[in-house]
Order: sequence, then structure tokens, then C-alpha cells
Amino acid sequence: MHFELTAEQSMIRDLIRDFALSEIAPGAIERDRTGAFPAEIFGKLAKLGLMGLPFPEQYGGGGADAISFAIVVEELSRVCASTGITYSAHISLGGAPLERFGTEEQKVNFLTPLCLGEYLGAFGLTEPDAGSDAGGTRTAAVFDRDQWVISGTKCFITNASYADNLVLTAVTDRSKGTNGISAFIVPTDAPGFTVLSPYEKMGLHASNTTELVLDRVAIPKEYLLGIEGNGYKQFLAVLDGGRIGIGAMAVGLAQGAYEKSLQYAKQRKQFGSSLSAFQAIRFKLADMAMNIEVARNMVYKAAWLKDQGKAFKKEAAMAKLFASEMCMRVCDQAVQIHGGYGYMREYEVERFMRDAKLLEIGEGTSEIQRMVIAGQIGC
Repeated sequence: MHFELTAEQSMIRDLIRDFALSEIAPGAIERDRTGAFPAEIFGKLAKLGLMGLPFPEQYGGGGADAISFAIVVEELSRVCASTGITYSAHISLGGAPLERFGTEEQKVNFLTPLCLGEYLGAFGLTEPDAGSDAGGTRTAAVFDRDQWVISGTKCFITNASYADNLVLTAVTDRSKGTNGISAFIVPTDAPGFTVLSPYEKMGLHASNTTELVLDRVAIPKEYLLGIEGNGYKQFLAVLDGGRIGIGAMAVGLAQGAYEKSLQYAKQRKQFGSSLSAFQAIRFKLADMAMNIEVARNMVYKAAWLKDQGKAFKKEAAMAKLFASEMCMRVCDQAVQIHGGYGYMREYEVERFMRDAKLLEIGEGTSEIQRMVIAGQIGC
């Protein structure tokens, strides 16, 4: 077993770490305050060739592996989780369905510009009445005179305001239950398609979170993604990969909170000594470092299994569950170590804590992850 990164993975890590510290970190507090979307950052990432990192080079991608993708998400989230989730969703939710299930023509027309960073990837799954129960999808698609006509509503969709096209699910035969759900590629400028941004969120303020309203949106029959009726199976497979991204986000967020806490504990004086001299603080920091390392290994293992073409559903669910809950604990302790300053925005750990909560909810709640794991172990 080898636990060292390859030369390519190390190069990508060093590149994105330097970029994150110089280009992303300086404006993170202000973006959190204003909610400004960091469009210019993704333009720069596109120039670095990172917007299609794990996808084939023939479509403008980087041909890298899932571990490299996890590393990039981790390093972005270490300084700004809003940037991390935007990138993760772009790749794992926006690009992955096209790469996995698209025809050659669909990949050329839709995946290539996504890889080049000409638009951000998005995936329309969640609905007001279909969250964890994604089989309860109400959005419907009807085949009419050589085209699909789609009507319905999607909510909590990442990146849609910056997507030229996105993949979404809709019911094509309600009598077949989940086998009657299909996936479609839908242009966001199609007549009847509206993207709304109505949400005031607890955290991830610089991430674009939208509602989609489709009022008889007509698309060509060629925009069906994969096989009709396979949409439910397709998005379950997509979510497996997306959970690696969320796990990597959690590792990065926790790493950032831990590093700020360690630095603060060494500098802050109380009772004539630095905080880091007190056993209570030392033990908190030791637990943080230990749990981050465990979570990172779990995320990288799930990514490695994906790269090897092996089953990784269980490992992805475990990594996402452990890492997200670990991240929330680490951020809570980071605020505690900072004391009153931890409650203040300038010290940033309060932002990390607010951002971390979404990781226990998105891409399947912690409860859903436990259901997935139980099913995989034969319960």
C-alpha cells in the first residue's frame, strides 16, 4: 500500500494551495459579508486548466484522477468553502453526468465548454417535496411532436445562475415509480426556464444557490441524457462521486479551522502562558489533527477505489458521513479555542462553522448516509 501522492498529485496540490492562498483567501471574509460570487476566480482556474480536471483531454479536460479532484476541492475549501462547493458541484454534479452518460455529440457540445470553464456545471435534482426522497420527483417531461416538454420546480441548486446548460431529472412515466424518472440536458436560456436566487443562507454566502422554475420548457429529443427511465439510477451513481467532493470539502474546511486554532493557541496568552501550554487546549488540537487525518484517508481511499474502477458506494458514503460530522466538531472546537474572538468575523472560524453545517445535509443527509451504509453491509 502506498500513501504518498504521485508527482502529478503533489504538483496539483502545490499549485492549487498557492493559488488559494494568493487569490482566494484575501477576499473570503468580504465575499461572505456581501455574498458576491467569485466569478473572476473561476476564470483564473479555467486558465490554469483546472475546470475540467478529471475529464478526458479530448473534451478539454485534464485527464487527472479522482484523488487529484479531491485535493483541489480540499485546498479550495481550506480557505473558502463557498469556492470549494462551487468547484465540487461544477465537476461532480455538472460534468460527471455528461461524461458518464452522454453521447459523443452531447459530450462535445456540452462537456467541452464546461471543461474549458465557459460555464459552470449544475445538476437539478432536489425539489420542494423531493429532498432525501428523490424518488418523489414531481417535475414531469412529456414527449410531444419530436421534443420533450418539461414543467416543474427544483430547489437548492448550486451554480445554476452561471450555467448555460444543466442536467435535471423529470418523471417520464409516473406508473413506473423510480424507473419512470429520466435525465435531461436543459439550456438555461430556453423559453419558460427561470432561475431564481431567493435564499438567505446560514453559510456559504458566496456560493450561488438557486430555485429553478420550468414552465413548459421544450428541448430536442436528443437532449435526453442516457436511457429513458434510467435517470434515478444515473443520479444515484452521480451522488456517489459527489460525496467524495463533499468529504474533501469537509477535510479542507476542518484543516483550515484547525490551522487557525493552532496559530491562535500559540500566540494567545492567558495566565502568563500561551493557550497551547494548557492540556485542555492541547488535547483539543490533538483530537482535531487526528480526526482530520482519519477523514482525509477515508476520502482518498474512496477516490482511489473510483480511480481503480472498483465499487466505492459504501466508502464514499462513509467518507462523506465521517468527514462532515468531524468537520462540524472541529469547527465548533475552533470557535471554543478562540473564545470570544471566535465569535467575531475577523477571526474567520465562525464562518467555517456556519459553512460546515451544509456538509451534513447536502449530497444526502447524515441520516441518508447511514441508510446507504447499512444497505451496503447487508442490513
